[in-house]
Amino acid sequence: MIKKLFPLLIIALLASSCNSQLDEINKNPNATETPQAPYLLTSALKQGADLYWGSESNFNSSLLFVQHWAKIQYAEPDRYDVSNSSFTSLWNTGYSTLITDLNTILNSQDNQVNSNYKGIALTLRSWVFLLLTDAYGSIPYQEAGLKITPAYNTQKEVYTGLLADLTQAQSLLATANGSVSGDVVYSGNISKWKKLVNSLRLRIALRISDKEPDLAKQAAIAATGDAAGLLAGNSDTFQFVYASSPQQNPASAWFDTRDDYRISKTMVDKLYELSDPRLPVYAQLPSDPSVGKYVGGANGLSNSDANSQGFAKTSKPGTYFLAPQSPAVIFSYSEVLFARAEAVARGYISGDAEQLYKSAITASLNQFGITDATVIANYLSQPGVKYDATNFAKSIGIQKWIAFFGQGLDAFAEWRRLDYPVLTAGPATVLDGQIPSRFFYPGTEQSLNGVSYKAAISAQGKDLLTTKLWFDAK
Repeated sequence: MIKKLFPLLIIALLASSCNSQLDEINKNPNATETPQAPYLLTSALKQGADLYWGSESNFNSSLLFVQHWAKIQYAEPDRYDVSNSSFTSLWNTGYSTLITDLNTILNSQDNQVNSNYKGIALTLRSWVFLLLTDAYGSIPYQEAGLKITPAYNTQKEVYTGLLADLTQAQSLLATANGSVSGDVVYSGNISKWKKLVNSLRLRIALRISDKEPDLAKQAAIAATGDAAGLLAGNSDTFQFVYASSPQQNPASAWFDTRDDYRISKTMVDKLYELSDPRLPVYAQLPSDPSVGKYVGGANGLSNSDANSQGFAKTSKPGTYFLAPQSPAVIFSYSEVLFARAEAVARGYISGDAEQLYKSAITASLNQFGITDATVIANYLSQPGVKYDATNFAKSIGIQKWIAFFGQGLDAFAEWRRLDYPVLTAGPATVLDGQIPSRFFYPGTEQSLNGVSYKAAISAQGKDLLTTKLWFDAK
């Protein structure tokens, strides 16, 4: 009997030893078993700012589409000669990094984080989803982070869901609910986060205004009537302030080693036309002193024609945008005032649309360091700047386009929605005279989430740059 049991005992001991060793071997000594909310929050704010102001989502795509910037070499993106691998960072970083980390905060036990962390996380997640749907259209929303192959929601469903999410975020935020660490934007000021929530609700209300005016009006009333208020001054602007290298502004890092962008001729010409005092902020004088004036680069040129404009004879974007510490503005006070003006013009809320419009322009001028009252008054009194109540979309659209300089993704969304200013595709563009209306879905969606991808494009339209999105389909 002993002889029979002995081999079994040896095997049992070996198995036990092996399992113990495997448990230890399979532990990642560098992994964080319980991610801490403050660190996740800091990371989300930094990576979100990098994504919003970075090359792929901003100055190599959306800033070119709205003709804020232009390319002076390697001009393919400025001609819309791009593929379904051209816009992957917004999708990949948005889902795999930002939404994943923010969901980790939201799914934390209540004894690990207070509700303010969850309210901030839900606010930031809503902002990320908003960027995604504005750029691509239908996106994984309700099943995002829950399934390996999530279904897509229509853009209408996403916007409606985000309004509900932001209402929930507002209910989670209260100064009495505990302090917040890791907030490198508002330093744990919950009152400012609550203002941002309402401002995002107002932004979404206007996104849906041409398609769902009743819901838009309801959302606008709720956002502007909430006791927490909206962003109420430039000190409330939601922005990430960068530091020195290697934590500098993405545009600054790009221009440290490359020189392939200029401010767009479209923008320079408009600023000259309006004698706009923001021109010296938005642009640099060409390095060739004989030029003596600001010269924008034309959009949509061939490589040779773009190069022939002359590196020394054209204007780079202003140093305000290229300095290492330049802030990544994500939601400005100026935008809130423009939104309020439009909400009044549409009859959603009460107020003086013209005065709010003037205040919005003033806030933008102040944001860029222009504070002289006489300069501001002279600018506002120009015929080309005065508010036109018979065509509020034109007045607000043009001035909002100027104020959004550098914020490519939102400038692109608002230009598509308001249809102003009227832009013309460059002579060498490849879309038969059209300007893009959306981003391509990443190619990986076809191979890794093919069923959901096919269902989405079947409902929304072909996966083309020129397919109009729901909010833009007038």
